[in-house]
Amino acid sequence: MSSSEKEKMLMGELYDASDPTLKQERSKARNMCAAYNATNPDETASRKQLLGELLGEIKGDCVIEPRFQCDYGYNIFLGENFYANYDLIILDVCEVRIGKNCLVGPRVSIITATHPISSRERETGLESGKDVRIGDNVWIGAGAIINPGVTIGDNVIIASGSVVTKDVEDSTMVGGVPAKFLKRVD
Repeated sequence: MSSSEKEKMLMGELYDASDPTLKQERSKARNMCAAYNATNPDETASRKQLLGELLGEIKGDCVIEPRFQCDYGYNIFLGENFYANYDLIILDVCEVRIGKNCLVGPRVSIITATHPISSRERETGLESGKDVRIGDNVWIGAGAIINPGVTIGDNVIIASGSVVTKDVEDSTMVGGVPAKFLKRVD
């Protein structure tokens, strides 16, 4: 039985992003992001409605300051009391699950999309993705980048400007490029 390109994408397998269904879904998400980003700060009901239609799940209060960009939206799952400052980018070809009470600084990128290591494979145009998991009570500092396949534990601080390439243990602070352990936190 042959899987659709969307099914391959969601399973983290190599897939063709130029598939018409995927192109249509990305276009819909981009249009919804554009509508969201065009809202005025006091249009909280409109913002909540747009995010509710775009994202896979929102539990409780959620604030995402414009500009917000994502690939599909339906692969993004946010816990209670989520706050993201300006210019959040989530490339959600696979799932991004974020726990409760998380704070995201400005210009943060959370990336699930990746490409083959082999240049010959990259020439095919195929790509893949890896889920990102972020626990409860996480603070991601300004300009941080979370790479594909990373799991971030509970009660973690990601220092500003960090590039997270590996899993992060609970109750730690990491920072740098690539991000490394800095200290234990309460």
